[in-house]
Amino acid sequence: MVAKRAKKKSIPTASRRSEGMGGLAKGLAIIESLSNRGVQSSADAARASGATRAAARRCLLTLVDLGYVERVGREFRPLPRLRSLGRGSNLVERLAEESAPFLAKARDRLGESISLAVRDGDSVTFIARAEANNIISTGVRVGAKLPAYCSATGRVLLSQLVDRDLRAAIGKKTLPQLTPKTLTKPSEIFQEISGVRNKGYAESDEELELGMRSLAVPVRDASDTVVAAMSVSAYSARVSRSVLIKQFVPVLQEYAAELEVRCFGQRTAKN
Repeated sequence: MVAKRAKKKSIPTASRRSEGMGGLAKGLAIIESLSNRGVQSSADAARASGATRAAARRCLLTLVDLGYVERVGREFRPLPRLRSLGRGSNLVERLAEESAPFLAKARDRLGESISLAVRDGDSVTFIARAEANNIISTGVRVGAKLPAYCSATGRVLLSQLVDRDLRAAIGKKTLPQLTPKTLTKPSEIFQEISGVRNKGYAESDEELELGMRSLAVPVRDASDTVVAAMSVSAYSARVSRSVLIKQFVPVLQEYAAELEVRCFGQRTAKN
């Protein structure tokens, strides 16, 4: 007599649905938190989603593998692919919308076009701009990209990285020389970007285009992470380097700070 095979106990459909939707909900909570805050550790993601730290870490690493997030040390930061998932509440859109009055005020005081940019891998992307009524334009526009290694905005955004990650981002090969003044050696670029941390601003003096110099300052979120760069570009015939540093830096820093308060409130003090 053949023994009857025991029936495999099935999991009720409602239970499977509950389990699946719970995992999805936690994953979406992590994505939403990344979009709003701009940077997270696995512990931050766990608190935001109600998941365990291990589960949150697996979710973040999956987002890294899929190209939605980049990992920098113990932190995870959203890339443009993740930012494009949502509308209205994500960080880049919020920065672009809230920055308009501050860019306009800086433009009116300095008489030059003012821009806001975010990092996009090895490049920077301009997300907002207040255009000055100059006969000669610098050619920058919203949506335009510049290489990070030789642009003032890129150097500000790269200065956020710790030395090990900064060296990895720069690479080991000599980079393209866009003008005779472009820094191309990794060691020179590393030194220039490292100096940004102490100065609080970055320069690019005729490295992108002869006769054009630019300056950028950081915009930081509530955790003191650099999430954007506010910049000004001007032709050397109009603005000397000394004027750029002495007069333009304080104005950009003033309005970058106002944008930070508008978007993030009080920043966490540095340790």
